[in-house]
Amino acid sequence: MISFKERLRELRHERNITQSELGKLVNTSKMAISHWEKGHSEPSISQLLSLSEYFEVSVDYLIGKTDI
Repeated sequence: MISFKERLRELRHERNITQSELGKLVNTSKMAISHWEKGHSEPSISQLLSLSEYFEVSVDYLIGKTDI
């Protein structure tokens, strides 16, 4: 099962956006995105929802619970 940090990095690379750009889109900092992608911290529920809306995927997909 893929982890949240791997899924986030994968989705960000697919959209070809930087950590800074993603941070602005979901109203957080580049540092927060970096910490999420390294597995040092995790987003809040509202941040997860923002990420899932931006990437047009379910929260379950984003956190690695499903592959669809």
